[in-house]
Amino acid sequence: MNVTIAYAAGSDIGCNRENNEDSAYAGPWLLAVADGMGGYAGGEVASSTVIGALRSFDAEVPADQLVETLGRAVTQAHETLRGVIGEHPELDRMGTTLTAMLWSGTQVALAHIGDSRGYLLRDGELFQMTQDHTLDKLLGEGGGGSPRLSHMLFRVLDGSADREPDLSPRTARLGDRYLLCSDGLTGPVGPEAIYDVLTGEADRQTVVKRLIELAKEGGGPDNITCVIADVVEAPEGSAPVVVGAAAEAH
Repeated sequence: MNVTIAYAAGSDIGCNRENNEDSAYAGPWLLAVADGMGGYAGGEVASSTVIGALRSFDAEVPADQLVETLGRAVTQAHETLRGVIGEHPELDRMGTTLTAMLWSGTQVALAHIGDSRGYLLRDGELFQMTQDHTLDKLLGEGGGGSPRLSHMLFRVLDGSADREPDLSPRTARLGDRYLLCSDGLTGPVGPEAIYDVLTGEADRQTVVKRLIELAKEGGGPDNITCVIADVVEAPEGSAPVVVGAAAEAH
C-alpha cells in the first residue's frame, strides 16, 4: 500500500509579541518548524533563512538516504544562516530552533535542535519524539524544576561550527498523526490538552486553528506555530504551505 502525508500549517504572533519570529513549511515530503531568536528582526531573519534554505529539499528521496539527506539539508541551511550573519554583523546574536521531518512513504528522517517539538499520535497514545535542548534537560535532576533554565537553550542553529542536530530514522504507520510546533504552543498548553485536540478533530486545519486558540487563551506569551500531518493512503496531493516569517519573506 502506498501512503503519503496530508498536512496543514498555521502561525500566529501571539498576545505579547510585536513580530512573528517563527517560520514553518509543510510539503509533500518535508515538514519543518523553526523558532527564531535574537531580538527584533533577528529571529525573523534566522527562522525564515533556515526554512527558505530547506525548501529545496522537499523532493522525493530514496528511503535509505533520508537521514543523510536531511542532515545535509540542515547543514546547508546552517551555512546559509552563517553567511547572512557574516554579511550583517548586527544580527550576530540571532539563531533558530529547527524540528524537521523528511518523508519517503512510511520511512521518515527526523532532525531536531532547540526546543521546538515533534509529537506522534499513534493508536490513541501521544508520544514526544524530540527532547528539548534546554539547560534544565542538560543538567537533569540537578537543574530540573528551574523555570529560568527551562527557557535557556544550549543548542540552536546560530552560525557556530558545532551546532549539530539530533538525527534519527523513524517508521510511520497509516493512521499516524504528527505535530511539529514551536514552544509558543507547548509553553501555555499542556500535553493533555494537545492530546484532546489531536484526537477530537479530524480536520487538520481546524486542529491547527484550535491549538493556536488554546495557546492564546493561555496567555499567548510567544509566537505560536503548528504543523499537522496525517499518514494517509496515496494519492492526497496538495500544494506546499509556508507560514510565519518565511511567508512574509517570499
